[in-house]
Amino acid sequence: MIKKDKSVEKYRNLLKKFPKERPTLSKEYKDIYDRHYITNRGGSGFANLLSQKMESWMHKKTSCVIGKDILELGAGNLNHIKYERSFDNYDIVEPFSNLYKNSTSLHSVRNIFSSLDEVKNRYDKIFSIATCEHLVDLPKEIILCKNLLKENGTFQVAIPCEGEFAFKLGWMLTTGISFKFKYNLNYSTLMKYEHVNTISEIYTVLENNFRIVKFKRSPFILPLKNLSFYAYIECKLN
Repeated sequence: MIKKDKSVEKYRNLLKKFPKERPTLSKEYKDIYDRHYITNRGGSGFANLLSQKMESWMHKKTSCVIGKDILELGAGNLNHIKYERSFDNYDIVEPFSNLYKNSTSLHSVRNIFSSLDEVKNRYDKIFSIATCEHLVDLPKEIILCKNLLKENGTFQVAIPCEGEFAFKLGWMLTTGISFKFKYNLNYSTLMKYEHVNTISEIYTVLENNFRIVKFKRSPFILPLKNLSFYAYIECKLN
C-alpha cells in the first residue's frame, strides 16, 4: 500500500510539469531546422544512416504484435510501415506533411491526421516509435491513445533512452559530430529542444494509464539502465 501511494504521488508530481515548454531556438537553428529534420528522418549521410540502422531494433520489436486496425502516432516518413504485415487499415498521425508526402508507402495509408484530436476510429494496435520523447503534453496524448484503443488492443511505445548515459554518448559520437561539421552548431541545443521527455517520465505516465506487460531494452551496448540506446514498452488496458 505504501509503495502504491508513492507511485501515485510520483505521478501527481510529474503531471505538474505538463504541458512543457520547449526552449527557444536562435535564428541560426531555426534557419536549418526543417532541412536538418527531413535529412535526419530520411537517413541521409553516414551518421544518420548509422542511426537509422540502429533504430531498426525499435521497428522490429513493434512489428511483433499483429494488428488489423492500426494507428501510428508520429509516422514521420512512413519508414515503419514496411515492417507491418496482415493489417487491414493503417492510419497515421503526423503533423509534418513534408516528411511523408513523397513516400512510396503512402498508398498503404488509409487516413492521415495532423493530431490525435481528429481521430474518431478505434484500433486494436496503436504505437509510436521515437515520438513520445517529443510530446510537450505527453499525459494528454497518452490518454487520447488509451481512449482510441479497443478493449483487447495493444499500445506500444519504442523510445530512445533519453536521460541515460549510453544514449547521450551515442548521439554525441555520431549525429552530434556530423552536425557540428555541417552547421558549426552544437547538436545538444537541438536535442534539448526536441527531447522534452525522459525515458523515466514516459514510463511513469504509461504505468499510470495502462498495464505494462513487456519492457525490453536494446542490446546496444547492453540491455541495462544507462547502457542501452533504446527501449520497448508494451501496454494493455487495465
